[in-house]
Amino acid sequence: MDFFIFCRFITLDFFIFVSLWAHLQRIMKYSIITINYNNRDGLRRTIESVVNQTFRDFEYIIIDGGSTDGSVEVIKEYADRIDYWVSEPDKGIYNAMNKGILQAHGEYLNFMNSGDCFYNKRVLEKVAFNSKEASIIVGQDCYVNKYGESHASTLPHYPSSLFLYVATLPHQSSFFKKDLFEHTLYDERLKIVSDWKFYIQQIILRGASIEYCHAIICLREPDGICDHQPDRMFHERKQVLKELYPNGIQKDYDILCLMDSTSVDRLLQLCKNEKTRIFLTSAIKIIFHIYKLLTI
Repeated sequence: MDFFIFCRFITLDFFIFVSLWAHLQRIMKYSIITINYNNRDGLRRTIESVVNQTFRDFEYIIIDGGSTDGSVEVIKEYADRIDYWVSEPDKGIYNAMNKGILQAHGEYLNFMNSGDCFYNKRVLEKVAFNSKEASIIVGQDCYVNKYGESHASTLPHYPSSLFLYVATLPHQSSFFKKDLFEHTLYDERLKIVSDWKFYIQQIILRGASIEYCHAIICLREPDGICDHQPDRMFHERKQVLKELYPNGIQKDYDILCLMDSTSVDRLLQLCKNEKTRIFLTSAIKIIFHIYKLLTI
């Protein structure tokens, strides 16, 4: 009798072990990664927006750069709702993001950095139930300016090579399949535009599939690092374009990109329709003829 009781307990323990192992090995839908450095109040807002999501199939990762402003105390307040966190010096924004990527287990990764928040508590629910299986899912972001006016981003008809040459996509509102990072992490040599470079590498050079989620994903802070360091951003962009685009393409694109990104996107849409394309060709001939007459 004792032997049968022993066997029963052994079987039960084995079943529990297998169940726990299967649970731990299960791939979660999302990994939400927040990086932070000395932004205690912004961090709290971000954490609240993440942990209160109605869709629960996600893990939450926080990478803090060794903050001294009380951010770590805020993290500890929510420790039971955070799957992984660390506070240690890093080498910049993209080094911190890469640290988060290496800790992530989700099918898709989202980078909701401190100060930025999910637009409402049902964002992940909407993305999960309205998206398919594209490599990159992109929604809109929104910010409120100092006058209290709300502005939502406009997504291009399609993020073509020409569009990404002059513009980018809302990074906080993007969800990336984790396998995109298996061979390419964010370029840590860059301090401002590495996420933009990653879009070009994946969408244009490697043909990653992309899908739009027509909803506002992120309520972001109005001023980003690009706004405070425009010269550095310009220098880094030129560096990336020189690395990724042949010189001949750069020269052609530089001329086309004298238009703003919205006009470029509209032009590409118009060119897809045959009748519109014929009309545009005729219009360009007429405009060029008038230009020649005026410059004689």
